Amino acid sequence: MVSIDLPIEGRLARYDLTGRPVPFNSRDAKAFSRVAFAAAHVVADPLADNDPWLAPAIDWERTLAFRHRLWDLGLGVAESMDTAQRGMGLGWPEARELIRRSLAEARGRPDALIACGAGTDHLAPGPDVSIDDILAAYESQIEAIEAEGGRIILMASRALAAAAKGPEDYIRVYDRVLSQVKEPVIIHWLGEMFDPALEGYWGNADHMAAMKTCLDVLEAHAAKVDGIKISLLSKEKEIVMRRQLPKGVRMYTGDDFNYAELIAGDEEGHSDALLGIFDAIAPVASAALEALGSGRNGEFFELLEPTVPLSRHIFKAPTRFYKTGVVFLAYLNGLQDHFVMIGGQQSARSLVHLAELFRLADKAGALADPELATARMRRVLAMHGVE
Repeated sequence: MVSIDLPIEGRLARYDLTGRPVPFNSRDAKAFSRVAFAAAHVVADPLADNDPWLAPAIDWERTLAFRHRLWDLGLGVAESMDTAQRGMGLGWPEARELIRRSLAEARGRPDALIACGAGTDHLAPGPDVSIDDILAAYESQIEAIEAEGGRIILMASRALAAAAKGPEDYIRVYDRVLSQVKEPVIIHWLGEMFDPALEGYWGNADHMAAMKTCLDVLEAHAAKVDGIKISLLSKEKEIVMRRQLPKGVRMYTGDDFNYAELIAGDEEGHSDALLGIFDAIAPVASAALEALGSGRNGEFFELLEPTVPLSRHIFKAPTRFYKTGVVFLAYLNGLQDHFVMIGGQQSARSLVHLAELFRLADKAGALADPELATARMRRVLAMHGVE
């Protein structure tokens, strides 16, 4: 039995690993009855001579290899989203290069599902920013992605949240943008728990009132919308909205607290998936989706439900720091050789938080090699002076 001393309640206590790792098995997305994207993280280059808070350094080889891993599992890649630290270390110049490289990799494999985040993050919010400026910023990023043959995930805009006077400004922006896109897009409604700068999105701090504005936009442009991903961490709100979507528009769950039951669905429908947690638990998610696609619903829940406590821990408040947990799990699982993040974000969570993540990942079958994960956890403990 593999054991390790971990901090809990101010002291070290022995923890015996008991989880059964879910193995990595290549799968075809055709085996899934749901469309499933993983929002993929970026691997930093720890050997670059840069100032992490000012300029990102990316390990392109490992970053792109991780995307192939997701495709091998049958999962799609949601590229350059908030999981990739968009707006928290990854700027538009780096995101654009990441998108270009990922789309080039995807062209080499016919099974590769990929969609890319287009936003306004190269436009700093401010009192002088106009709606016309925001439209131009969206159009610039969309043009760059479409020129590479990419599908669009229309990201929420901090600049729009700051500049909009009410719902009519959101309607104006989305009407204009959606009338111009080449292919149906995925709209992302990212809640303020993920990004405080997005509070009041759609022109109202009340999510239900904001939902009405969003639904009006979807109804007016249903032919240009593949689906909407909402990240409000409320299964009740997601279900309410899902039941009102125009015909043919998908609900992509972004609820990293309740995804298992939302993907399974109910008698009135289900959610597809576009989730940051699927980066961290990709082999488990893939196995569960295959089980669901084969009608083995019990196995789907047996696989996926133990990952929910892990996800809720990774995404606990302040939720915007969840990327630290995602990258930490990639390090524990040998998918990168270091626990370094762009922007120095590896410091955003405490050692106690990481220790609890380790325990929950073990119980969820999300540690691919328990001995390797334990050795790497010991290195992190030692780096913090705990041996």
